[in-house]
Amino acid sequence: MHADADHLPPADFAASLARIRARLDAALKEAGRRGPVEIVAVSKTQGEARLKEALAAGQRVFGENRVQEAKAKWPALRAEFPDVELRLIGPLQSNKAAEAIALFDVIETIDRPKIARALKDEAQKQARRPRFLIQVNTGAEAQKAGVLPEDADAFIRLCRDELGMEVEGLMCIPPAEEPPAPHFALLARIAARNRLGVLSMGMSGDFEIAAQLGATHIRVGTALFGDRMVKPDTLTVP
Repeated sequence: MHADADHLPPADFAASLARIRARLDAALKEAGRRGPVEIVAVSKTQGEARLKEALAAGQRVFGENRVQEAKAKWPALRAEFPDVELRLIGPLQSNKAAEAIALFDVIETIDRPKIARALKDEAQKQARRPRFLIQVNTGAEAQKAGVLPEDADAFIRLCRDELGMEVEGLMCIPPAEEPPAPHFALLARIAARNRLGVLSMGMSGDFEIAAQLGATHIRVGTALFGDRMVKPDTLTVP
């Protein structure tokens, strides 16, 4: 883990992005793995000024944790930057399914039949075709969302075959107190046997390990934006 990467000052997004890309490229080269690996900028709590700085630096893929926060921030920005890809990377309740389908291009956190069915129904109703990832609780943590590893194959079949959802991959968040590599390797094995090509895994402190073990998307927040500081005049969430 690179401790300094978790505490960068929120000064220069472009410079931070260049550092992340250099570290990512070095990790891939060391593992003998070719990319591409997409950097998902985790933009929760970031206000309009910081997001515009990221957009000016060329970043176009963003991850948000909450539907309501994304709804407050992104519609106006996407009118100005229509090529943005917005990904939901936080837990989702079924009563937010309609808003999630309307807002997000990718929903990474499907983990139970109820939310899968709600999203499928809303996608049909809105004539939208977002892509979906299934979240796997690789550490079987009681407090964390995600389908258990032993239930993942059956749940993937339900979503993909029975519900006809466009499931393209898997996502995980390893336990904070455990080495992440076994969890990333487990996710990669589940994806491989289910012929899923997308792996969203790795964050600011462990993205290099994730990239070496097969990540196609890494979710980076503090290493890009610095430590999160919410100012009342920069973010309003209803």
